[in-house]
Amino acid sequence: MTHQSLRAYREAVRRKIVFLVGMTGLLVALWIAGVVVGSVSYPLEDVLAALVQQGPETQQLAVWHVRIPRVLAATIAGGGLAVAGAAMQSMLRNPLGAPYTLGISHAAAFGAATTIAVGTAGLEGDILSLSVETIGAFVAAMIAAAAILFLVTSREATPETLILTGVAIGSLFSAGLATIQYFATDAEVAEIVYWTFGDVSRAAWDELAIMLVAFGLGLGYFVYNGWNYDVLDAGTETAQSLGVDVESLRIRGMAVASLLTAVMISFVGIIGFVGLVAPHIVRMTIGGTERFLLPASAVTGAALLVAADVFARTVIAPVVLPVGIVTSFLGAPLFLYLTVTGREYWR
Repeated sequence: MTHQSLRAYREAVRRKIVFLVGMTGLLVALWIAGVVVGSVSYPLEDVLAALVQQGPETQQLAVWHVRIPRVLAATIAGGGLAVAGAAMQSMLRNPLGAPYTLGISHAAAFGAATTIAVGTAGLEGDILSLSVETIGAFVAAMIAAAAILFLVTSREATPETLILTGVAIGSLFSAGLATIQYFATDAEVAEIVYWTFGDVSRAAWDELAIMLVAFGLGLGYFVYNGWNYDVLDAGTETAQSLGVDVESLRIRGMAVASLLTAVMISFVGIIGFVGLVAPHIVRMTIGGTERFLLPASAVTGAALLVAADVFARTVIAPVVLPVGIVTSFLGAPLFLYLTVTGREYWR
């Protein structure tokens, strides 16, 4: 490596580190905003007092059991969906690969709607203190993921075929969801629609622990295999020539990404486009080197969802919008942009 090349490499690494540190600082600032502002805003000194269990009891309860869990849920869910999206895009070599576009989110909505429509509300808390809607959403999401994995393993499907299959699966579950809504009562329809909006306020401390474990294991797995994904970015033939078992890598990766997605969606509902938007922001800014792409996508996805939640709570306060509506407004234009421009910045 020449001196000029070494200097260019160091500059590229420095730019990546600066971006990662900057996004982390932005996320911390958004954490503070998420705890301080809302339909009812608290002065920062009152929040700090509540953190050490001082001040009015109602304020302590609001900070510890409403604001902080909400901010943490947005952080973990946003980071988890972004990591899953970044990994899917690398594995499928397709810039439109994401949990939302592969139909997993639609399957989760169908599973939650099914449990609501059959009247299982009385079973709340019977299984690991999880709601039946959460379990139903998780099971349905994993069924959709299993269908995609079956296609990968049995038909040796191309990445393009997997994207089209995800679209078909999403349409199928959307049709099933519409059928359930058609025959459901008014109260059930209202509950189903509310679930599909996506809301980070649903996750309590117990659910946050499960989400955090899934996020940590998923991110750890993908970072550990980062070099393999870098090689895969150069093409399937190149990866195989360097000894990478491409088929096994994709199967395991899709399984982990699908499981991570299912866990996040089952607790917070459908959060559209974060898994698509965050990785592309990172790729456009610092490139697609996996050892930086994955953690930077996690931080960016977390910052996006926390920011969207703060906006949802303040834009028409005291009315609180579901955060899924805000992320859809953000993601849909970018999705259209990607379909028009193709792979102009895809490494």
